[in-house]
Amino acid sequence: MSRRPPADRSSANARRRRRYAEEASTYDRGSDVTERWLLGTEHRAWACSRATGDTLEVAIGTGLNLPHYPAGVRLTGLDLTSEMLAGARSRAAELARPTAFAEGDAQALPFRDGSFDTVVCTYAMCSVPDERATVLEMKRVLRPGGKLILVDHIRSSVAPLYWLQRLLELAPTRMDDELTRRPREHVEAAGFRIEESDRMRAGVVERLVARSS
Repeated sequence: MSRRPPADRSSANARRRRRYAEEASTYDRGSDVTERWLLGTEHRAWACSRATGDTLEVAIGTGLNLPHYPAGVRLTGLDLTSEMLAGARSRAAELARPTAFAEGDAQALPFRDGSFDTVVCTYAMCSVPDERATVLEMKRVLRPGGKLILVDHIRSSVAPLYWLQRLLELAPTRMDDELTRRPREHVEAAGFRIEESDRMRAGVVERLVARSS
């Protein structure tokens, strides 16, 4: 899939900024319900436990992953909206978890090449306007041999559920989240080497660790 033109990405980002600003105060509650009843509650700890060294979390949101990072990780969290970052800053302070924060676009990360040992992203690849560009940016900011850790909901491997997902994507009232993506395809196309991969919950949840060349 080719990259979306910058104008298209900018328009999509503007919609998402408005949505996330509105959802920031209720995001934790909604995520708790979704993970408890649909996706599983174990995946955030799984992802964060594999982070090492200088770590960037893309789309940190309100900081739901913060309690799960090992003490030795030097963490930077990026999000598209200041409202979400306000929640993450508050959570980091409560946890006494040293964290640097940045507001920015996952499709054009505001960091130099080779800045991080690990990049983590949970439940966000479904909503970025251009997932290919996002994966390439993650690779750019990783050091050689760095780790990319992803968790997301994807298209189901069970045919009836997949077609239900497709119908929901076509609903005129749906959110911007895509239900039938599979980020792994872009990770492999970008030249990462998959080291760990699990697919569960009728194939709807996929988590992976990939190594940059």
